[in-house]
Amino acid sequence: MIDIKLSDTPLDMAACIGNAADDACGGQVIFAGTVRNKTKGRRVLRLEYECYQSMALKEIKKIAENAIRLWDIRRIVIHHRVGVLGIGDTAVVIVVSAPHREAAFEGCRYAIETLKKTVPIWKKEIFEDGEEWVSAHT
Repeated sequence: MIDIKLSDTPLDMAACIGNAADDACGGQVIFAGTVRNKTKGRRVLRLEYECYQSMALKEIKKIAENAIRLWDIRRIVIHHRVGVLGIGDTAVVIVVSAPHREAAFEGCRYAIETLKKTVPIWKKEIFEDGEEWVSAHT
């Protein structure tokens, strides 16, 4: 089962975990990426995420399908925020359920690392002293 989503509203961690639940799975790995208050020593005020939505969803689905194919994964949830996020807000949630923990860990790591490298999502970091567009691939 694959559950992917791009949202301009706060992500629901409990729903993501629930959507990935499977009685056949003994391992569930949860990754949540949050907005930190500093980048390279500069104080961050907020982030603004933009994406090419149809392409982003297509790429996220491809990541989920590959994770299922590469490891014994039963369920995978990948939700990403777009829009304006404040410090501490959750930008991405990935939940992977598999019969065994090793597959769940490997699948989750693969999902976040590949998402950051291939999905067309961009972020603008707003600092105290200016702003800068950067890819979400950092």
